[in-house]
Amino acid sequence: MYHYTDFDRQFIQNRAAQYRDQLERNLNGELKDDEFRPLRLQNGWYVQRYAPMLRVAVPYGELSSRQLRVLSKIARDYDQPSAAVYQHASATQAELGTPHLPVGHGHFSTRQNVQFNWIPLAKSADVMDLLAKVDLHGIQTSGNCIRNITSDALAGIAPDEDIDPRPYAEIMRQWSTLHPEFAHLPRKFKIAITGAEEDRAATAWHDVGLHLRRNALGQVGFKVLVGGGMGRTPVIASTLREFLPWDQILNYLEAVVRVYNRFGRRDNLYKARIKILVKAEGQRFVDEVEAEFAQIVAHDGGQHTIPQAELERVSVHFAPPTLVQYAQTATKDIASEFTDKEAADYQRWLSQNVRAHKNPALRAVTLSFKRLGYAPGDATADQLCAAADLADRFSAGELRVTHEQNLLLPWVEATDLPALWLAARSLGVAKANIGLLTDMITCPGGDFCALANARSIPLAAGIAERYQDLDELFDIGPVDLHISGCMNSCGHHHTGHIGVLGVDKDGREWYQVSLGGSDGSLLSGDAVPGKVIGPSFAASEVTDVVEALLDTYRAQRLAGESFIASVRRLGLAPFKIAANAVRHETREGGQVLHVHLSTADAATD
Repeated sequence: MYHYTDFDRQFIQNRAAQYRDQLERNLNGELKDDEFRPLRLQNGWYVQRYAPMLRVAVPYGELSSRQLRVLSKIARDYDQPSAAVYQHASATQAELGTPHLPVGHGHFSTRQNVQFNWIPLAKSADVMDLLAKVDLHGIQTSGNCIRNITSDALAGIAPDEDIDPRPYAEIMRQWSTLHPEFAHLPRKFKIAITGAEEDRAATAWHDVGLHLRRNALGQVGFKVLVGGGMGRTPVIASTLREFLPWDQILNYLEAVVRVYNRFGRRDNLYKARIKILVKAEGQRFVDEVEAEFAQIVAHDGGQHTIPQAELERVSVHFAPPTLVQYAQTATKDIASEFTDKEAADYQRWLSQNVRAHKNPALRAVTLSFKRLGYAPGDATADQLCAAADLADRFSAGELRVTHEQNLLLPWVEATDLPALWLAARSLGVAKANIGLLTDMITCPGGDFCALANARSIPLAAGIAERYQDLDELFDIGPVDLHISGCMNSCGHHHTGHIGVLGVDKDGREWYQVSLGGSDGSLLSGDAVPGKVIGPSFAASEVTDVVEALLDTYRAQRLAGESFIASVRRLGLAPFKIAANAVRHETREGGQVLHVHLSTADAATD
């Protein structure tokens, strides 16, 4: 993984010192809150429903065990609200029926970042200093700028990958960080990159999606997609270039973002994303980008053309690590001592949580952070530290945060799998549910987020509790269940085979259910937004609705047919009938409330 240079470290430390000065001036009353707000946001500091939230950047998802231990320390020592704040928040949630608000946790997000929900703002500069010591920060994890660049969690190790995207992602990270021209874009801007045959980075749903490929001559370049996004107007990105030489990618990105910066809507928050500009302007947008690109190359000297030497310099950091053999009991002896139940559980874990690797002697192993009693993607300080220990013991000290809100160990020796399974099981992160229903994506929702219309975590808990039987989960097979608390779509509900969206009507929580969404992966097919299957449901109905949808699938599926394949073969009609059958009439004062919301009724993008 990439190691910061002295320049990189000084850059981050200077930024932390600058933030400390800004914070102190704000706390002293010298810098007004509305002046401080954009400064803290571009360092990853939000103010949420009850307390500040920090978003830590994890470029393309890669973390070292040393970095994870610092994140554990932050969770333990800083993710602790004042007693008054926590009592108020707990009392409010108790009125809603969800009094459990965990502190001392880290949260893995769908953009491969790590978040904390309870750090007092007065201590935020101390946390920035702590992050900087291990080459971490929160720069550009918020604000109208180019956000953290994401990639495939299997980047550099997937058997179907032709070109490792990580060196290119790192070069793009350095180009975009504090780019003076793009600090105040019309809205946030997100880039995803992959070099594999299967799109595991959901590139078509990003402002810019990049696919590394080779042309007929074997030359490396990019397929460039522009204008994807979720929110209240889900849009699949358009292809601007089928093949762009790799060394021109920064020049071309410069052109794309300049055109967006020049013509993007600034008068309407809902129409400010680049997806709206691309959709509205069509070919004119493409022409403007190509003209700007030609100008950059011809007249500005193509100042961001990437030299071969620079690519080679960065690529050296991503060479496979030297693996260390640890003295331990022979793994075949460990496996031979498993009970029948342990052997069966281990085999299920191998089938769901363990992936093939470019190196036949290695495996990629996902640690499941989807467990009863925890919000999806949450990890305690102790679990973060223990995961770092697993990385040191089994994965050359490296981990990846996945788009699905789990942690992945990328360098596991195949012979170490039994020992790793035992260690992960003792930590509680060896559940064999990766890719199955309970491996759901869920945003923090109304329990934490001030933008949310409804809570996500209680829905996830209810569904997870109902589907704890692994036999049943394996019978159902792979299902992408995604839950968002509002139209900002942090839970990526548009891409779920089953998507759930929290909406508000007259101060009440309701939920739309959609079917047939795809992120572009091999199982799901081409990226497409799901379709809403009817009027909204009360919170108490959602788990029953999910069960009815799955029961319909199990009753009508063909042999070997997945849930998403059945939805596309059967159409929405049988699933609508099943969902409507469990809808309860909500009565108030003797009146029946029939609630039917369109996406236009929901909250901000």
